[in-house]
Amino acid sequence: MELLLKQSVDQLGRIGDVVTVKAGYARNFLLPLGYAVPVTKANREEIEAAREQALAEERQRVDTLKELAAKLAEASVTIEGRANDEGHLFGSVSAAQIADALREKGFTIDPKSIRLESPLKEIGVFDVDVHLHADVETKTKVWVVQAKPE
Repeated sequence: MELLLKQSVDQLGRIGDVVTVKAGYARNFLLPLGYAVPVTKANREEIEAAREQALAEERQRVDTLKELAAKLAEASVTIEGRANDEGHLFGSVSAAQIADALREKGFTIDPKSIRLESPLKEIGVFDVDVHLHADVETKTKVWVVQAKPE
């Protein structure tokens, strides 16, 4: 089924793109949520005007995210955890904990933007990928240290 995107959809296309998707995906997701419309001449003209405005906004947003990425690359966060003598944590450090630590430093990052191959389960220094946008990705340092005994 061919549709015209009204909004950018990750891993599918940007606003104004004509995409071919399965009928169920179109009926159950794209059309009801207003992400796409059927391909017609009137819809194309309407979307083309919105596309130009959206592209300008997108460029500005990407520039802002690139500045944030540069700051994140220089930043580091420290997370404390209880560990055994070999340095293995009793729990693990998740993306949500990293996002909270970054929030305390003044960076508002969605936990879904933090890409971990698996939760961090050892004490050490880790370079963690932060995916801010399809075109903007950076790394930040996460120090996992032994919690002080109480």
